[in-house]
Amino acid sequence: MSIDLLRHGDTAQRSYRGQLDDPLSALGWTQLRDAVRGRRWNRIVSSSLARCARFAEELAAATDTPLRIDPRLMEYHFGEWQGVPVETLAERDADALGRFWADPVAHPPPGAETFEAFRERLSLALDDVAVEAATSNVLVVTHGGAIRLLRCVAEARPFGDMAGIDVPHASLHPLAWSR
Repeated sequence: MSIDLLRHGDTAQRSYRGQLDDPLSALGWTQLRDAVRGRRWNRIVSSSLARCARFAEELAAATDTPLRIDPRLMEYHFGEWQGVPVETLAERDADALGRFWADPVAHPPPGAETFEAFRERLSLALDDVAVEAATSNVLVVTHGGAIRLLRCVAEARPFGDMAGIDVPHASLHPLAWSR
């Protein structure tokens, strides 16, 4: 039994993309194909956003692996910051950005999804993945913020640690999940 989290590849966008439905760039496709080359899973579960789901569909078809799309694995909704370049946010509201990075629970972006709602939907999705993983190896294709949050939950780390967890595009993260 194992769960591996895979972050989507590059989208050629440089901002908090959140729940915007961006496709992968050519580089993103290459990154993901390289990341999984020579590896096998018994099941694949993916976020419903295109930057995850299109690759998961390709991989599932190429390896004859069952695929389940789960919208609960979508990225955090960044509210008014969604789609705004981080540089712009830093110029416009550096204090709010710094507070968010230091404590995303207490200082979410304006109009953003609550951190409790984000944690709850991801945790429920991973509870279901863990049931599937009881008898198989599962690949979960998801997003940087989702991986950071799930690692904090699984490793009993404070959410303020999220900014310090390195999650490059197309990176794999083994996860020991129990709630």
